[in-house]
Amino acid sequence: MKLFEHEAKDIFRAFNLPTPPGGLAKTPKEARERAVEVGKPVAVKAMVLAGKRGKAGGVKFADTPQEAEKRAEEILKMRINDLPVSAVLVEEKLNVEQEIYAGITVDRNERKYVVIGSASGGMSIEELAEKSPEKIVKMYVDPNLGFQPYEARQMAISMGFKGKAISQLGSFFQKLWNIVEAYDVELTEINPLILTKEGKFFAADARLNIDDNSLFRHKAMIEKLKREPVEQNDRERMATEHDMAYVELDGNIACICNGAGLTMATLDAVSVYGGEASTFLDLGGGADAERVEKGIEIALMYPKVKAILVNIMGGITRCDEVAKGILAARDEGEITTPMVIRMVGTNEEEGQEILKEAGIPFLKTMEEAASKVVELVKEVA
Repeated sequence: MKLFEHEAKDIFRAFNLPTPPGGLAKTPKEARERAVEVGKPVAVKAMVLAGKRGKAGGVKFADTPQEAEKRAEEILKMRINDLPVSAVLVEEKLNVEQEIYAGITVDRNERKYVVIGSASGGMSIEELAEKSPEKIVKMYVDPNLGFQPYEARQMAISMGFKGKAISQLGSFFQKLWNIVEAYDVELTEINPLILTKEGKFFAADARLNIDDNSLFRHKAMIEKLKREPVEQNDRERMATEHDMAYVELDGNIACICNGAGLTMATLDAVSVYGGEASTFLDLGGGADAERVEKGIEIALMYPKVKAILVNIMGGITRCDEVAKGILAARDEGEITTPMVIRMVGTNEEEGQEILKEAGIPFLKTMEEAASKVVELVKEVA
């Protein structure tokens, strides 16, 4: 479960982690009111569960309440990562001396939490790791002992801080760990954590992802939030409503299969032949014609899709039903996007005959299908 920045900062403040003064606004007028309350230049930030808001124009600065109102009006009209912006956070613009990164997440290979820090904040940790890995400090947490105060101070020292800053930054890391323990956090990060010219530390940003499997322990928090899963776009929401596993990726080939393992294998096959998947879409077992048609409809809603690979291994899923769904999607939706079909298993001969009569080509191996769809995408490009 992902929390909005303002929701995460409410938790931060409950653990005495300093955050900039400010408040949430759902209209431009409210943004002006929040800026008046702050009484200083402000940052106006889009409240949306998507990364890289700043690069998308979702973070703007304002020197006056009137300017804050105007900036909020601009941001509230935006969609970031295809998600609408329904609120902004208006906070004091800090007098920045240094931007720092602080985070804690789970390293599944080590089966431990890892505390991560860098004196070079303000950019994504993935980008920093690629360009300047030597600037990142990591410390694994002993699952029996937890993260100790002396380790928190050692993090600050290893990041190059001295004097009073060691205890101040160490306190930030320690409190962040306390939040992780209290809320079963999968990932939390502050980027940037600001050191002001006055020598104070503030969480200028806040990211907090809670393990879904632990939500039964946090019913009070969920009740307080009272919100829908707004991190989903229209395509993801439609897939959820139809009990399909759907994940959007950065490529241009939509992979529609039945079963998570087969879908993963299909993504790998596409990659082996030089392509890149745009969509992981698992129809699940026993998919009928209507479900197949809906899956294709959802996949085609994603603008990045240039071709579709349908890969079915029929067990309880019948290939003739899959073929009928493909035919219905093509005829009713007037699909022009290239499709490659591979079907084997239950009623495969019947399904293949339906496709043959409709003039829809099909292949018999996943490797052939993956190679063909990559070839088609290159032709389109």
